[in-house]
Amino acid sequence: MEKSIKVSTEVGRLKRLLIHSPDSGLGKVVPSKAQDWLFEDIIHLDTMRKHEYDYYVKTLLYFLDPAKIKGRLAAIDADEARNFFKPEHPDYFHSDKVIEVQKLLSDVLSDRSTCTRLVAAVCAIEHCSFTTQTELLQYPASELAKILISGMTPEKQMLFAPIPNFIFTRDIGITINEHLLLNKPAKNARSREALLMQYIVFYHAMFAEIRNNIIEIPENEHHFLMPEEQKNGNAATLEGGDVMMVAPNHLLIGISERTTVYAAKQVIQLLFEKAVLDKVTLVKIPKKRDYMHIDTVFTQVKRNMWVLLGSLGKKAKQEDETYIKLGLIKPKASEELKIIQFRRNEKEPKTIAYLEDLLTEISVKDLGCNPAEVQFVYSGNNEFPYGDREQWTDSCNLLALKEGVVIGYDRNDKTLEAFKALGFEAIKTADLLQDFESGKRSPDTIENTFILLPSAELSRARGGSHCMSMPLLRSDF
Repeated sequence: MEKSIKVSTEVGRLKRLLIHSPDSGLGKVVPSKAQDWLFEDIIHLDTMRKHEYDYYVKTLLYFLDPAKIKGRLAAIDADEARNFFKPEHPDYFHSDKVIEVQKLLSDVLSDRSTCTRLVAAVCAIEHCSFTTQTELLQYPASELAKILISGMTPEKQMLFAPIPNFIFTRDIGITINEHLLLNKPAKNARSREALLMQYIVFYHAMFAEIRNNIIEIPENEHHFLMPEEQKNGNAATLEGGDVMMVAPNHLLIGISERTTVYAAKQVIQLLFEKAVLDKVTLVKIPKKRDYMHIDTVFTQVKRNMWVLLGSLGKKAKQEDETYIKLGLIKPKASEELKIIQFRRNEKEPKTIAYLEDLLTEISVKDLGCNPAEVQFVYSGNNEFPYGDREQWTDSCNLLALKEGVVIGYDRNDKTLEAFKALGFEAIKTADLLQDFESGKRSPDTIENTFILLPSAELSRARGGSHCMSMPLLRSDF
């Protein structure tokens, strides 16, 4: 029997994942709180849902669970109410392969005992009154799930802040082979997300078979004693955008604005003790809002192909090294890219000089590619100023639906030129879905394709298709 949870690669055929469609909370973000809630801007919710994210869901269904959508596309698109996409509605698609977090939360809340504990926990971290806690318990599970996510009751009362970043499900958990790592977001604005996911994983039947394989990151036991200025670097914070399962025996962890060295060390120790894998590479990127996580500066397209930001690549770093030798420039330590690789049962770590060297090593040594065939696509085609401009709108943040077939935003023209130069076809999601519906194309035979997702509103949120996915199951090629 096929396992329900197993991820050993970034580009094997995607078979099951967790998503969360934009909820009403995103439409409650106000300018004065946008950055506190980790958004760059306010968004138009209806546009984000109907004209952008719904295309993401339909594309995922065609690749992962086509029986739920094939032959129904016209009817789905004609329904202005979007009932196909609403977990609480009878017409919802109910896939066990493209899985909505809100649906899982509703299932968990159906158990009265679990519901009582979770509501109490949410009310504690959100500083709600006991009266509010009691009132919440009167709602049915499907409605309560929406409230706990959006912060808003059906009566339009806002009980607590929205959690708009919940659409980025990857940050909450990562599947590492047959284990599930529960992450710890760095910002208080995401605390409720982590709590909801913790309850889903420990109480939903879908995760019952791996309950002994769930990994939680312990907090630094001395954290509460530290001076405030020392806490950030020593906190156990780690987000899934900084974790990539690139090969069965190799995990990447980014050290970034959101993930600390302390948390990475804890994860390495736990994974090595459990013999989950033998090799973990830390990739320290500049602690800048521009980058945030390693999957905003590189992702994998094929076993032998990667997309990355050129200003953190080999050529740019060699130029910096030349300037340093001439005494002309000295980058701040926080702005340097460093790569250190740890192996189980080996005391001394290995240092890797350049990002391309690491990615080439993964393609060649871990995935069996020919060194001469390893290819790199650079954000903005490495043209100034498009590299940084398009990285900001997630040119490097792509989700591989299968090897060589990726979905990303439609606005990064120069990056797309680089893909086309390497033989990739670009197609809009709407056109691709029509081709699937008519039988002109098939998800099983399509290859070397960049699927263009509409992104005028989604790109305001500062996360791409890779961020909006939490893979639970991929094939091993």
